[in-house]
Amino acid sequence: MASQVSELMATDVATVDQHASLRKAAQLMREKDIGDVVVTEGDRLCGILTDRDITVRAVADNCDPEAMEVGEVASKELRTLSPNDSVEEAVSLMREAAVRRAPVVRDGEVVGIVSLGDLAREQDSRSALGQISAAPSNR
Repeated sequence: MASQVSELMATDVATVDQHASLRKAAQLMREKDIGDVVVTEGDRLCGILTDRDITVRAVADNCDPEAMEVGEVASKELRTLSPNDSVEEAVSLMREAAVRRAPVVRDGEVVGIVSLGDLAREQDSRSALGQISAAPSNR
């Protein structure tokens, strides 16, 4: 069983510039079969954008995904983790902040991301969320 965030975080983090179009971000999510991208300004972490953000904050308001920038829709108040944080600290942070994903940062650089599914698979792989999170994509 993992004891540190570094042991269970995903390290292939997709990033997109805050000035990119929502369409570009959505295409990246489709290409990588993921539900979120880390939003950057240069090398600086400045947000996270999920497929749900695109749907609820843009598509539902009839916004043009080619004209709207990622930074207009992304969540900007982030809670981050360190690779050396314990799994228990990750669970606590995600519970307190009511977030499903948390970027993992070392020396100001995003080195990974931890999701609720990662934690569920690690803590109780037989739970419904743990099993769903471990299942292959249903594309």
